[in-house]
Amino acid sequence: MPDPLVTATPSAYDYPLLVKQLLVNALAVSAKQQITYRGETRYSYADLRRRIGQLASMLSSSGVKAGTTVAVMDWDSHRYLESYFAVPMMGATLFTVNVRISPKQIAYTLNDSGAQVLIANAEFLPLLEQIWGSLAHPPLLIVARDDDCSVETASSLPVACDYELRLSMSSSDFVFGDFDERTRAVLFYTTGTTGDPKGVTYSHRQVVLHALATAATLASPREGQRLHREDVYMPITPMFHVLAWGMPYIAVMLGLKIVLPGRYEPHLLLRLKQTEQVTFSHCVPTILQMLLDGARGDSFDLSGWKMMIGGSALSPGLCRAALDRGIDVFAGYGMSETGPIVALSQFPPGAMHAEADKDAGTDESVRRRCMAGRPVPMVDLRVVDGDMCDVPRDGRTQGEVVLRAPFLTLGYHGKPEASEALWAGGYLHSQDVAVMHPDGYVQIVDRIKDVIKTGGEWVSSIEIEALINEVPGVQESAVIGVKDERWGERPMALVVRRPGSAVSVATIRQRLLALAEASRISRYAVPEATRIVFLDEMPKTSVGKLDKKRLREWID
Repeated sequence: MPDPLVTATPSAYDYPLLVKQLLVNALAVSAKQQITYRGETRYSYADLRRRIGQLASMLSSSGVKAGTTVAVMDWDSHRYLESYFAVPMMGATLFTVNVRISPKQIAYTLNDSGAQVLIANAEFLPLLEQIWGSLAHPPLLIVARDDDCSVETASSLPVACDYELRLSMSSSDFVFGDFDERTRAVLFYTTGTTGDPKGVTYSHRQVVLHALATAATLASPREGQRLHREDVYMPITPMFHVLAWGMPYIAVMLGLKIVLPGRYEPHLLLRLKQTEQVTFSHCVPTILQMLLDGARGDSFDLSGWKMMIGGSALSPGLCRAALDRGIDVFAGYGMSETGPIVALSQFPPGAMHAEADKDAGTDESVRRRCMAGRPVPMVDLRVVDGDMCDVPRDGRTQGEVVLRAPFLTLGYHGKPEASEALWAGGYLHSQDVAVMHPDGYVQIVDRIKDVIKTGGEWVSSIEIEALINEVPGVQESAVIGVKDERWGERPMALVVRRPGSAVSVATIRQRLLALAEASRISRYAVPEATRIVFLDEMPKTSVGKLDKKRLREWID
């Protein structure tokens, strides 16, 4: 029987899927394209490649080799973009440190990762001084600054060198060889869960396939909710969080102009949108709200800005507010463990698209934009019951989202039991409750841990939050289940008023009761007056999601 495998002549190049390959076309056709940091530092893609070589030479002279873990603590900068390529291209692992988690958790992740080198913005030196003594094996410390001065000697930390100074003395002629595409490229840690953060890893193959699948999906629509070569890209999801949803790799692969804003400051982001003519970004709903609030009453023109929203549910009210300002807003779906993008809420061709073009403010358009959307290529997305059987595609029957794709993480770093639970039955379990519509659109109903069972009925906290957020004067809300002797659980609403608003408990209850009377929601979904509480500020996770864990601890 003949060998079924494809054979290659000895001189053929068996092209491995490595991160370095994402640069090939960009350098060939977009070498002069611009990358800017805060509108202050500017250089071309050719300069990016030169600095990637210099960074690799600098790291190599510091002992970095294949298998070494290099940690980075920085805001969204050109340095971060350079590390996205240089570190994995050496065969080393890039560890993107979440600088918004607690110092204790940062120390845990540095220890757990085994990082041997740390590139840190000088802004984080005081934080590192707090935890340095708790590091089992303190890494070699390279400090980066936002000016050309060398590092101050005031810090008690053993600083090895200054990033820019050492980079300028390093050769750009580093040779990036080939290796197994299954080599670990990146590592980061999940947030917002119980216990210690869990490390999530991706190989070169997974990073490249995620970039290709997501780019193909974003580029496929004729217009709207899409990405093309003339777009100007600015991330507003931190580069330390799930690789900024993988979008910087896609932007480089396509040769886009890239605007890196550093630390997120509303006025700076809005100014960069205007001065750099940004057309494509992505963020969580709280950041979108912050941008809309920052632009209120000012002359900022937000039209022509395509905005992908993820991390938590995009509410209809926030969606309408963004559309009113000319932002082409749409939801994406994924999690730290899924690459992350596995679905996008883009309009399909045909009647729905025509309706959306005619009036982007229609209820149907808003409803579609707020859904998780439809799976991207190569993603096997199912909504299943407790027996792993697919639920009907009726838009009503609920189940858990389970997934298979070539770019999902294959397990947690050093946590075999948690990894097996994640992949029980051969599918990655999202812990998200959803319904599947007849046309393949997925709508997330809630997290399994956040669904409220009351009076024998299941209540979606996401749905009730969205309805409360539409009450005039409400800025944001969180709905959680609290124990009740009679009903098992009852919903409790925590609400933040808009500045100057006097919205009351009675107003919110009247709105929800009217919806229950109209059979829009169950009467069990309406919180009692004593269970609607106003807060000055809502607790958030390190990436801007509602922190329901802290709210439950506060209630208990």
